[in-house]
Amino acid sequence: MGDQLPITFQEYIKLPELGIDVSNISFNTLTLQSDKFICIREKTGAKEQVCIVDLEDTSKTFRRPITADSAIMNPENKIIALKAGRNLQVFNLEMKAKVKSCTMTDDVQFWRWITPFDIALVTETSVLHWSIEGTSSPVKQFDRHANLNGTQIIGYTTNAKMNWMALIGISAPQGRIVGSMQLYNKDRGASQPIEAHAAEFSEIRLEGAAQPTQVFAFASRGANGSKMHVVEIDHVEGNPVFQKRSVEMMFPAEAVNDFPVSMQAGPKYEVVYMVTKFGFIHVYDLETGACIFTNRISGDTVFVTARHENGIIAVNRKGQVLSVCVNEDTVIPYILQNTGNVELAFRMASRANLPGADQLYVQRFQQLMGQNQFNEAAKMAANSPRGMLRTENTINQLKHLQSAPGQLSPILQYFATILEKGELNRHESIELARPVLASNRKALLEKWLKEDKLECSEELGDIVHPHDATLALSVYLRANVPAKVVLCFAQSGQFDKIVLYCKKVGFTPEWVQLLMQIARVDGDKACDFALSLVKEDPPLITADQVVGVFSSQNLVQQTTRFLLDALKDNRESDAQLQTKLLELNLLNAPQVADAILGNGMFSHFDRAYIAQLAEKAGLYQRALELYDNLDDIKRVAVHTEVLDGEWLIGYFGNLSVGDSLAVLRQMLEHNRAQNMQVVVQAATKYSDLLGAQNIIEIFEDLQCNEGLYYYLGAVVNVTEDPAVVFKYIQAAVATGQIKEVERVVRDNNHYDAEKVKNYLKEAALPDQLPLIIVCDRYDYVHDLVLYLYSNGMAKYIEVYVQQVNPGRLPQVVGALLDVDCDESIVKSLISATPAQFSIADLVSEVEKRNRLKTLHRWLEAKASEGAQDTGLYNALAKIYIDSNYNPEKFLSSNKLYDPRVVGAYSEKRDPNLAFLAYSQGECDDELLRLTSENGMFKQQARYLIKRRDLSLWSKALSGDDQHALNPSHRRQLVDQVVSYALPEAEDPEEVSVCVKAFMAANLPQELIELLERIILEPTPFSNNNNLQNLLILTAVKVEPTRVADYIGRLNNFDAPDVAEICINNGLHEEAFNIYKRFEVNADAIGVLIDHVGSLDRAYEYAERCDQPDVWSRLGRAQLDGLRIKDAIDSYVRADDASNFGDVIAVATRAGKFDDLVRFLLMARKKVREPVIESELLFAYAKTERLTDLEDMLHGPNIAQVQKVGDRCYDEGLFEAARLLFQSVSNWARLASTLVRLGDYQAAVD
Repeated sequence: MGDQLPITFQEYIKLPELGIDVSNISFNTLTLQSDKFICIREKTGAKEQVCIVDLEDTSKTFRRPITADSAIMNPENKIIALKAGRNLQVFNLEMKAKVKSCTMTDDVQFWRWITPFDIALVTETSVLHWSIEGTSSPVKQFDRHANLNGTQIIGYTTNAKMNWMALIGISAPQGRIVGSMQLYNKDRGASQPIEAHAAEFSEIRLEGAAQPTQVFAFASRGANGSKMHVVEIDHVEGNPVFQKRSVEMMFPAEAVNDFPVSMQAGPKYEVVYMVTKFGFIHVYDLETGACIFTNRISGDTVFVTARHENGIIAVNRKGQVLSVCVNEDTVIPYILQNTGNVELAFRMASRANLPGADQLYVQRFQQLMGQNQFNEAAKMAANSPRGMLRTENTINQLKHLQSAPGQLSPILQYFATILEKGELNRHESIELARPVLASNRKALLEKWLKEDKLECSEELGDIVHPHDATLALSVYLRANVPAKVVLCFAQSGQFDKIVLYCKKVGFTPEWVQLLMQIARVDGDKACDFALSLVKEDPPLITADQVVGVFSSQNLVQQTTRFLLDALKDNRESDAQLQTKLLELNLLNAPQVADAILGNGMFSHFDRAYIAQLAEKAGLYQRALELYDNLDDIKRVAVHTEVLDGEWLIGYFGNLSVGDSLAVLRQMLEHNRAQNMQVVVQAATKYSDLLGAQNIIEIFEDLQCNEGLYYYLGAVVNVTEDPAVVFKYIQAAVATGQIKEVERVVRDNNHYDAEKVKNYLKEAALPDQLPLIIVCDRYDYVHDLVLYLYSNGMAKYIEVYVQQVNPGRLPQVVGALLDVDCDESIVKSLISATPAQFSIADLVSEVEKRNRLKTLHRWLEAKASEGAQDTGLYNALAKIYIDSNYNPEKFLSSNKLYDPRVVGAYSEKRDPNLAFLAYSQGECDDELLRLTSENGMFKQQARYLIKRRDLSLWSKALSGDDQHALNPSHRRQLVDQVVSYALPEAEDPEEVSVCVKAFMAANLPQELIELLERIILEPTPFSNNNNLQNLLILTAVKVEPTRVADYIGRLNNFDAPDVAEICINNGLHEEAFNIYKRFEVNADAIGVLIDHVGSLDRAYEYAERCDQPDVWSRLGRAQLDGLRIKDAIDSYVRADDASNFGDVIAVATRAGKFDDLVRFLLMARKKVREPVIESELLFAYAKTERLTDLEDMLHGPNIAQVQKVGDRCYDEGLFEAARLLFQSVSNWARLASTLVRLGDYQAAVD
C-alpha cells in the first residue's frame, strides 16, 4: 500500500547518531537554511562549539570551537554567519577567512539566508537585508507592522525578484497559537497585516498564458477555522487573471491544537508542501487549491524545514532529518483513484510530464477528433506527457485535415504548440521542414535550428541541401553524418575544417581523391589542406602523394610551399624530396632556390648535383657552399666580381689551412689587381689560423710587396708574435716609413726590445727618436745616454728629457755623473728640463753618488717658488741636519717633508731631532720605539697624552706584535704620566683618554695612583663626577679598605649607583653610609634590613628619620619576622594600609586581634575594601568589643556581615553572631544562635 502513496518519504539521518545531544536539537539551537547543511550550536558544560552536518556526505560532519548566540550556514557554500549580541560576522570556512562583519544598533530577533549572497535581519522594529558582497551595511527594507508586536518571529520569505516579502510570527494569547503575518510590497511601499502561520511564494503556468503567473500561498488556523489561500501577485499583462483560491484545511481529531509551521513550494509540479507542528504533511495544488495528500510523517514536533529539490526537508525534536517529495510514478494514479479529480490529474500530468494518465489522454484525443475539434486535439497531442501522442500516426491524421477559415491547420497548430514549449522529434522535424521550405520560409528553419527546436537527421539534411548547402551542413553536423559533412565542407571551400571534423568524429575519407578535387579548384587551399593532412599523427597522406598530385596539376609554387613546410624538420629520410625541391626551383625560379639554400633549412639533399645546378644558374656563392673538391672551389672562387666580399672572406673560415692558402695563391695569380684587397683582408682575418709566415711566404713568392706591407700593417697591432712585429719594423725602415717605425715602437708591446734597440743602433737612422722611445719604454736610459754622449749626439739627450720624457731626468743625471760629465752641464740640464720629474728620485740618484750638496741652491730656489714636492724638503732637511744649519726650526715649522724619512735619517745623528720629526708627523710606532730605546719616557708620556689615541696607549702599556712589552719601560712611563705629564694637562679629553687607557690595560693599582693624583689633589678635574665614580668603583674591586675614606672625602659621585655596586660587592656599611649621607633613607634602611640584618638598628634609624616610607619598609620587615605588634606600630606610624592582606593574615594566625584592630581602624580610613571592614568586625568580636561592633553595624559599612556572622558562629562567638545575623535579618541563623545562647523564647519568636 505504501508504494501507492503519491509522495516519496525518506529519513536521511538521525542527528543523535552523529553524536549530537537531543538537548541541543531545538528551534533556538539548530538551523536549516537549505538541503545542504544543518548547523547546531552545542554546549557541554562550559564548552561551546558549532557542529555542521553535511547532508550530502554526513561523514564530512565537523565541529568548530565557536561561541555565538546563533549560527546559520549559507544555502550553497561552506560559509557561516555568526551572531553574538549585536555583532554579526560571516566566515568562509574553506578559505579560513572573514568575509564581512557589522555591528547592529538593535538586537536581531530572527535572521536567515534568503539567497547565497543575502541575509535577512529582523529586529524589534524593522526588517533589513545585508549583502555579503562589497562593503555595504545592512539596508532597511520595511518597518514591522504592529500586528507582529509581542510575537516570536518564526519565518521570513521573499519572491525571486525580492519585491514581495512576508514576515511571520506566532504568539499564544489565551492559550491559543495565533499566527501573524506582514505582507510587504517594495514597489508600492505598502504592508498588509494578515493572520497566517506559514507562507510561500511560487509561480504557475496557466493555460493560454505567455508567461508564468506569480502567486502567494499562505495558511492559517484561527478560531473560526483553518484555510489555505493562494492569490496572484504582480499580474502580467496578457496573461489570464488568476482567481483567488481559498480551501479548508483538514486536521485530524487527535490534532486539535495543531497548526502550520512551514510551507515550501514544488515548482516543477506546481504544488506547495505544508508541514504542521504535530508532524503532518499537506500537499496542495497551487492552481486549483485542491488538497492532493495529507498524512503524518513524524510523531514528534517538526520545528524547521527547507526546500529540497522539488520537495521539502525537515527536522523534528528527536533529530530525525526527513524529506518528502511528489512520487512521479504514483501521484497521477493516486489522484484518479482517491480524489476522482480527473481534470487535476490531467493538467498535472501534462505540465510535469508525468505517467499515469496515458489512457485518459488517448481517450480524450479520440473524443476531440471525433467531435471535429481538430485544433484542440492537436494541442492535446503536442502537450501529451512524455510525448506519448507525438507519433507518426498522429501526424498523418492531422496533416490531412482541413482548417477552418482564418485558423491554423491542425498540423501547424500541433507543431506550433510543441515549438512553444520544447523541440520536435525526428519525424516531426522532417514533416515540418517540407512545407516550410516549399513556401520559401528558410529563415524560420534557421531560427528553429539555432533554438535547438528540431531533431536533425540525414534525411532532414537531404531535404534542406537543394535549398541551402550551408544550412544543410549545419543539419548534417547536428545529425552526425560525416560523409555528407565533408562533402559540404569541400563544396563550400572550407577545407581547413575537414581534418578537424574527421578527427573529431573518427571518419576517414579518400584523402588523395579529395586533395585532387580541391587542387583542381584552388591550388593554395589545396596546399593548406595537404599540409594539415601530413601534420597529423600519423599522417593522413604522404608527402610523395601530395607532390604527385601537385605535379600533375603543374603547381610549382604550391609544391614549393608545401615542401618547405613539410620538410622543415630536415629529416634524412626526406633527402630525395629535398633534392626535388631545390632542383625544381633552380630550373624554374633560381632566386627562390637561392633563398632556400641561404636559410640553411636542408642538409640531406644531393650536394654535388645541386652545386652543379647552382653554378650553371650563376649562384657562385651557393656553389662554393656546396662544393667539397678543391679544384671546383678554386675555379669558382676567382669570380670576386660577382661574389660578396664579406661572405667570401668568411668562407675561408670553412676551409682547411692548406686549402685556404692554395685558394689565396690562386686568386693572386688569376688577377692580382682585382683580388689583392680580398686576399689581404682574408689573410688578415685568418692570420693566426693560417700562420703569418705562410702568408708572408705567398706575398714574397709572388713579389707582391705592397700586399705584404698592407697585410703586416693590419696584423701588427693585434699580433703578439715578436718576430712579426720585428719584421714589420724592418719592412717600414726598408720602405722609409720612419714615422710608422716611431709609432710601432711607441705603441706596440710585443716586440723584443733588446733586439729592436740593437737593430736601430746599427741602422743609424737620421732621426734617433725611435731609438729614444725604445730605450725610454724599456728602461735602457743608461745605455741610451752612454750611446748618445759617446757618439757626440748630446742634443738628443736634451730632446729626450725636454720633449720625450722629462720624468727620466733623474736617471739621465745619474748616467751623466757616472761618465764624469761637467757639473755645469748637469745643472744646466736640470734647470732647462720641465718640472715633470720626481725630485725625490733626482735627490736619490744624486745622493747615491754623494753629490747631494750639488742640488742645495737649486732645491732652495724650488722651495722659494712654492714647490710642494716632499722629496725636495726631505733633501733640504738632510742637508740642514748634516750641516747643522738650524735644523730644529726647519723640522718644527716645515710641514712638507716626510717625517718617517727624515726621522730615520736623524736617529743616529740626533735622537731629539728624530723625536721632533716623528712627533710632527704623528709617526706613533717609530716614536714609541725611539723614545723607549733612548729612555725618553717624559717625552713619550707627554706625546701620548697629547695624541689622545687609545690604540697608541695600548701599544705603550700592553705592547703588540711590533712593540714587545717591557715592564720596566711601562713603570717608567707610568711614573712620568702620574708625576709630570697628566698634572700638566688641561684638556678633559686628554685626561679621559688616559684614564680609559689605564682601564683597558688592566692596571687598577696604577689607575688608583693616577686618579688620586688628579682628584684628591687640587686640579681642574678634582670635582669631576665620572672620575670620582671611577675612583670609588676601582677601589671597590681592588682596594675595598679605601672605599670608606673615598666616600667621606668625595661629594660628586653618583650615590645610588655606587651604593648598589657596594652592595653587590659585600660593602654593606659603605652602602649604608652613602644612602645615609645623601639622605636616601628608604634605601638606607633597606640595607640595614636586607643586608646587615639588624632590625634594631633599622628601628633606631626609622626613629631618627621619621618618614612614612621608612616606617613602611620597616613594618614589612617586622611583619616578615613575626614581630607583629612592632610591625603594626610601624604601619600605623607610616599611615600605610597597602599591605593589609598580609597584616590581616599574619595577625589572625597569631591571634593578635587587639593590635589588628588598631591597624584596621587606620586602614579603613585609607582603603574602602569589604575584607578590611569584615576583618574589623571579626576582630571586635574576638576582642569582645561588642559595643564597637554594634556601632559599626549601625553605621555605613561594606562588610560581608553574613560571612563574618558564620565565622563567629563557628568559633563560638555567639553574642557577636547574634548581632551580626540580626543586622542582616537572617532569622534562621539568628534562631540557631539564640538556641546556643539558651534564649529559647527569643529563638521561638
